[in-house]
Amino acid sequence: MNDETLNSPSAIKPFLAGSSNLKLTMAKEQRYRWLSGKLKQTGYFSLSKKDKSVIREYLQRCSGYSRSQLTRLIKQYKTNRWLGKQATVKHSFPVTYTREDILLLVKVDKAHQQLSGSATKKLLERAYQVYGDDAYQRLSSISVSHIYNLRKRPFYQRQRRHFSKTTASNVMIGERRKPNPNGKPGTIRIDTVHQGDQDKVKGVYHINAVDEVTQYQVVVSVEKISEQYLIPVLAQLIELFPFQVIHFHSDNGSEYINHTVAKLLNKLRIELTKSRARHANDNALVESKNGAVVRKYLGYIHIPQKWAPIINEFNQQYLVPYLNYHRPCHFPEIKRNDKGKEKKIYPYKNIMTPFDKLQSLEQFEQFLKPDITVEQLQQQAMQQTDLQAAEKLKQAQKKLFETIFKP
Repeated sequence: MNDETLNSPSAIKPFLAGSSNLKLTMAKEQRYRWLSGKLKQTGYFSLSKKDKSVIREYLQRCSGYSRSQLTRLIKQYKTNRWLGKQATVKHSFPVTYTREDILLLVKVDKAHQQLSGSATKKLLERAYQVYGDDAYQRLSSISVSHIYNLRKRPFYQRQRRHFSKTTASNVMIGERRKPNPNGKPGTIRIDTVHQGDQDKVKGVYHINAVDEVTQYQVVVSVEKISEQYLIPVLAQLIELFPFQVIHFHSDNGSEYINHTVAKLLNKLRIELTKSRARHANDNALVESKNGAVVRKYLGYIHIPQKWAPIINEFNQQYLVPYLNYHRPCHFPEIKRNDKGKEKKIYPYKNIMTPFDKLQSLEQFEQFLKPDITVEQLQQQAMQQTDLQAAEKLKQAQKKLFETIFKP
């Protein structure tokens, strides 16, 4: 199309009146040249607003551009006096540390067996400042965080393969804190006691649970600590306590800190907590009972897993009643000196059985389960004397071991 004569608003107006739906068929680069030529030929930027609208209508009708596209192109031409596709500008940061620097870092890490970032930074500083090695000039001012960045680069990884130890993953089950029972029963500490290995075959497992306030203790035995065996036994263990269990505290073993146990405890409205790191006494009560009770009455020798049901029956009939109704325990009192330091003392008046301790609590009946009465517990405690209970336990223990270890 030859439009050399259409070089002013007065010449373009008649053309617009007698034409419609015009559209140029040309390449984008040629269209850019035509558009910039028309802007220059008509003196677009020196025209009045009314005349500019005539030129814009002509350019829009002939080029096929939308109003917003045409506005953008006119603005580009006004700024650059040029129309065309702008080149993409890639922003890049200057390289501070070269491959030679990375090779020096690899050499230092190999020699010192991969120290921490801060210790490595100190070595790089000393190499330049103390020993005057100019090769370390740039690395002497590197930040600690950038040392780790360089270690992650592919070039560094190709020069050196470093295998770190497996890091423990955080399990968001249970809260890490020491439980506070506030003098109320129902906060149980729980731990697992293993009955040894023999010829690479696992023995029976004992689950030991102790109430923190009353020292009421329940011991159950299970073949394995997998979900199939452990969940029914845990439900049985909670049922054997005469009062409502409201708190369940264990160490960080996976047999208790898992989603299946958490689901069971959540169903029973029991809070789950676990021991804190570097606090060895968080579960000390039940761990002391492991040796004083479980090992004392069930021993250390390997017992095959198949005997778990018989041992569990022994626990319920003889061991648990004896421990809670006939075996005295020491209950501490906390004294503070003038400096505020706490000290536990064990006065003679505080030696009592777990059931006596439960009865000594104020209004202890409110803590019992709905189907358990005080009369039932007292009747069970008075069925036999302490001596009779201990002798029956000893006889049952002898019979149990004869059954397990018979020739």
